Amino acid sequence: MTAPSPPPVRHTETLSRQEALQLLKGAPLGRLVFSHRALPAVRPVNHVLLDDRIIIRVHSGAALLGPARAGAVVAYEADEFDPERRTGWSVVVTGEARLVEDPALQQRYRAALEPWIGGEMAHTVGISLDLVTGYRIGTAGE
Repeated sequence: MTAPSPPPVRHTETLSRQEALQLLKGAPLGRLVFSHRALPAVRPVNHVLLDDRIIIRVHSGAALLGPARAGAVVAYEADEFDPERRTGWSVVVTGEARLVEDPALQQRYRAALEPWIGGEMAHTVGISLDLVTGYRIGTAGE
């Protein structure tokens, strides 16, 4: 009887800023992390990457509106993992969230981003790309 093959050795590779942003650009959604009532809050949202900003749309009662009006620092994370192969990637962007006030930009961003959930998404928020980090988990040859 033959001994089973050992599992492949996995490695972690740090991504360049450009590689991380390319992966983020292709991701359909991510998780927004911000402070709400002095506690961490996480919301799943879809996004688009335009004009060196992550663009999201939110409804009038969204908890993010207060922090975005104040220019709060937030984190945005997107990833993709294959649990069977134990491979994947993760990208985290840290930056300032700001409401988009310019009517022309609001129109442009609304045309580029269809919200995943129903209801009126009256507000557009842009997140600056101040700190971009990412990593990939793979096996030899991946």
